[in-house]
Amino acid sequence: MPRLSSIKTKLIIYLACFALFLALKDKDFTFLCAAIVAVISAVTAEAAILYFKTKTFRITESSIITGLIVGYVLSSDEAWFKLVFASLAAILSKYVIRFRNKHIFNPAAFGIFLSIILLGATTQWHGTYLWYIVAAAGLYFAYKFRKIEIIVGYAIFFLALFGVQAVVQKVPVAGIFGYLSYFYIFVMVIEPKTTPTRTPGKYLFGAVLVILIFILTQAGLKFDVELLSLLAMNAAVPLLNKLSPKKEA
Repeated sequence: MPRLSSIKTKLIIYLACFALFLALKDKDFTFLCAAIVAVISAVTAEAAILYFKTKTFRITESSIITGLIVGYVLSSDEAWFKLVFASLAAILSKYVIRFRNKHIFNPAAFGIFLSIILLGATTQWHGTYLWYIVAAAGLYFAYKFRKIEIIVGYAIFFLALFGVQAVVQKVPVAGIFGYLSYFYIFVMVIEPKTTPTRTPGKYLFGAVLVILIFILTQAGLKFDVELLSLLAMNAAVPLLNKLSPKKEA
């Protein structure tokens, strides 16, 4: 049974409560329905895989979190099968795409991105601009996951790149904070299993992630550049982990 003291349980409670708040605030109960479909799909998929492997039935916290994130990110008016596909692809990626007995990609990001590419799904990023809620909670989880360095690296290079661009284009620098995807940064980017474990790698992860987003945005890519950039950096994690001594792990 999940323990209330578990950081994953706390993340589930936060995401569930925030989803309920958004549904009530926006009177958008299709969002809640979409999130429930995604969670059921992810939980069922992982439970089936674990039962096949261990002959025991188990519902994992990580599968609930994955389903919730899929529900938050995909448009709530998408056909139900796209939500199911994204959740199934997310869970399967954990067991199929692995390196040294660890999964490589952020499961939710992988499933969502695949549904965009293969099924033409669209993203909505529910609640992402409510920075006063998402950033506050996100900093707590980043601290608990020991990923604050990723946030710092991301913030410094975001200000450097997008801030300079705003100055060159003669628009208010403060305006760049209006299009930050806070849910992406403070929920998906800090995922503990698919990000670096060592300090220099964490800073580089956040910094290079922003550089990729900036380059792909300027190149005019049509699909979600943030998800693509995150998956690319997930793939680079084994290299980033080699950039500091083992004693820093």
